[in-house]
This record gives sequence, structure tokens and C-alpha cells, in this order.
Amino acid sequence: MANNRELTKVEAIMWSIALPGFAQLLTGNLIKGVFFVGLEILVNVMGSFNKAIMYSFLGETKRAMEVIDYQWLMFYPCLYMFVMWDAYRSAMPDTEKLSFLPFAFSAYFVTLGLMYSPIVKILGLFPGPVFLPMLFVIPGLLSGYIIRKILLRFL
Repeated sequence: MANNRELTKVEAIMWSIALPGFAQLLTGNLIKGVFFVGLEILVNVMGSFNKAIMYSFLGETKRAMEVIDYQWLMFYPCLYMFVMWDAYRSAMPDTEKLSFLPFAFSAYFVTLGLMYSPIVKILGLFPGPVFLPMLFVIPGLLSGYIIRKILLRFL
């Protein structure tokens, strides 16, 4: 039996951060939710992302770089941000326009962060394949919000 519970935009984002697909499951979109959770698990496992997260938080960022499969992990930012946007979209008012831009730009920037993670050092520190892409969310969101704000002036 479907729940059809309504979430706020913040709840939708927070459940999607916890695990992509959870917000869809909570709102009763069971097929979509199971599909998104399944995709997240597939990409996460095949890319060895949880191992990389563990090593990164233990301060072993070089080891994190060695365990991940970049070919699989390159799908993760787009999947993660799309599922998050989909959850956000289900909670936003119908009048809200261009809400996808911050999510799309974040996916782009996080992907760039992942690609450059093997070679970038910040103040002599190697952030690795987990922390550098996380840092790239910031310029992604800012770019998306700024472009959205500019475009909304013309709509």
C-alpha cells in the first residue's frame, strides 16, 4: 500500500542525501524509489565508494584513490543529484521554475572534482576522491543559483 506522504523540500533533500531513493519511497513512488536505491547501490558497490569514504575519513586519501573504480564512480554525481532533484521537485510548488539548475551544475562540478581528484592538492594536502568532489558542490550550487536567478529575470 502506497504511503503518498508529502515531504517538505528540506525533508526530501535530507532523505536523498541519506540514501538516494528514500524520499521517493516515503512519498509512495515505490517503483521509482526502488529503482533509484538499486542504482545507487549498484554504482556504489561497483565503484567501491564506501571503501573510499571509509579510507578518506580515516585520513588515508591516497588509499581511497587506489580502491575506487573511476569508471563506475563517474556515474555517481549525476545519479545522486538527479535523484535529489527529483525528490525536491515532488515537494516544490508548481510555480517554481528552473529548480534543476543548481542540481545540474552541482552534478557537473562534482564530476569535475572527481576527475581532478588524483592530481589536486590544496595547501599541500591531498583531499582525494571523496573530499575534493564534496568541495566542488559549493561552486556547482553557486553557479546554478546565479544562472537561475539571471534566467528568472527574463521569464
